[in-house]
Amino acid sequence: MAILVSERLDIKLTSLYPDFSRSRIKGLIEAGFVKVNGEAVLKAGAKVSETDAIEVFIPPPVPAEPEPEDIPLSIIFEDDDILVIDKPAGLVVHPAPGHHTGTLVNAILFHCPDLKGIGGVARPGIVHRLDQDTSGVMIVAKSQPAMDSLTKAFSTHANIRKRYLALVHGVPVPAEGRIENLIGRSPWDRKKMAIVEKNGKNAITLYRTTSTIPKPLKEGCREPGAKVSLVECDILTGRTHQIRVHMASLGCPIVGDAVYGRHVADRSMDPAPQRQMLHAWKLDIRHPITGENMSFEAPKPADFLAS
Repeated sequence: MAILVSERLDIKLTSLYPDFSRSRIKGLIEAGFVKVNGEAVLKAGAKVSETDAIEVFIPPPVPAEPEPEDIPLSIIFEDDDILVIDKPAGLVVHPAPGHHTGTLVNAILFHCPDLKGIGGVARPGIVHRLDQDTSGVMIVAKSQPAMDSLTKAFSTHANIRKRYLALVHGVPVPAEGRIENLIGRSPWDRKKMAIVEKNGKNAITLYRTTSTIPKPLKEGCREPGAKVSLVECDILTGRTHQIRVHMASLGCPIVGDAVYGRHVADRSMDPAPQRQMLHAWKLDIRHPITGENMSFEAPKPADFLAS
């Protein structure tokens, strides 16, 4: 009887594509570009045998510079130096693996043809970012002096106030408070952030529960006493996934959060959330050129209105 020899998928592909680095091969696998026997395999360490049919799709090269695209923008304010928009949920801020077009950068290059080169080629005008599924206020620099000033302001958090709305599972206890700790890469999952005791950055969130309602459930679901709460978050620092990690640390993760949330609890809701329910509500900032104190607000989006 013949014995089938198996080996790791990434090692097999290394032999088939000797010009590719291990990291590129791993990236192709995790992005879903590799199929084994017709099914996408997302783990580099998956075992394959000599009889398995392996298909590899090599995506086309990424353009060195993002191209302008006619994507509608919801503009809150604009002058010669800054552009303030209400970013919709689902819009990626800048080109990245898997999202080389259709981003906010492509949209603002169309809206502001002179933006190229301000702050760099890949991310022109971008001084801060929101997660793909987070909606709300974003400010873009339209001139190099504005870029320099805003970059410094966001890095030091000077003369900036950022307030968010979050719809969370449960009821935070206490209803209002301050969370301060270190946030860094999770020691168990490098794709996630976590509260850590060392090798992290100080993170401060002030939060206040503004309303609590019974959790809307699909017919047939029974969760006695289940509730969701609307929480205002005022962040004094700007760490990656800060609000998402801090709300989860209270036992009240953000509704629809695929990374830090409660997947079963999300699926029982009617309607089920289509994204993480986090919204950049207000941004107070000093104008980078005039020095004028300015305040911008993005209205609570439609999927928050029932809360």
